[in-house]
Amino acid sequence: MARRRQIYEGKAKILYEGPEPGTIIQYFKDDATAFNAQKKGTINGKGVINNRISEYVFTRLSHIGIPTHFIRRLNMREQLVRQVEIIPLEVVVRNVAAGTLSKRLGIEEGEMLPHTLIEYCLKDDSLGDPKVSEEEIACFNWCSHEELQDMSSMAIRINDFMCGMFAAIDIRLVDFKLEFGRIWDGDYSRVILADEISPDGCRLWDINTGEKLDKDRFRRDLGGESEAYQEVARRLGLLQNDDSGPGEVLDMNAHRGRLRTPTKPKK
Repeated sequence: MARRRQIYEGKAKILYEGPEPGTIIQYFKDDATAFNAQKKGTINGKGVINNRISEYVFTRLSHIGIPTHFIRRLNMREQLVRQVEIIPLEVVVRNVAAGTLSKRLGIEEGEMLPHTLIEYCLKDDSLGDPKVSEEEIACFNWCSHEELQDMSSMAIRINDFMCGMFAAIDIRLVDFKLEFGRIWDGDYSRVILADEISPDGCRLWDINTGEKLDKDRFRRDLGGESEAYQEVARRLGLLQNDDSGPGEVLDMNAHRGRLRTPTKPKK
């Protein structure tokens, strides 16, 4: 097998040149970081779980008309995605006070916000991904006004859908971050959802107990990170519940193959 050309390695993923022009292979790592990579560690099996959760969420979002970079999952740790020009902003969607919002404004963590809050952060680790205003975004031309409106509109739709999706499995969607990219057709571009959606970039709390089922377990040294990620996957129906072993992620491609295996007719 020919060696693939690595394009980029980030904190949680490695990007490789895809098999066709305009495609990229996205590899999910087990590496975990927090506080702009000041804290580093490993969450065993995180990459496998995040790959499956992100595939599941992106596929469901596409069903409600959200354009995404996701094409298909290749294996347990890799997925094929469209190559995009990443917009250098993180779109943060908040439903409940937590994290930096609580610290910045002195709001008790867990307090429901009067309405969903949309924030923007500049993607720059060296600056600590600072929060930026719409005026600053326009001033420095990080994206156009139309692109910002598209991202904000999609973020609200994604939040509405995911709040319901997680509530159905007794999980509260506290907040999450999104990244978007441009795809080009000649001189025309449009914005689509990129990166991933997983417990790495979402705060997910059990509705009944308030237990954290996300990367805050790593940030705050709570322990049980792998179990928390697996619990989210289990509730979404992505883990096998047979005798093949606890915590095994359901490989849908292999599962579909088993379903297609013909059975012998009864005599």
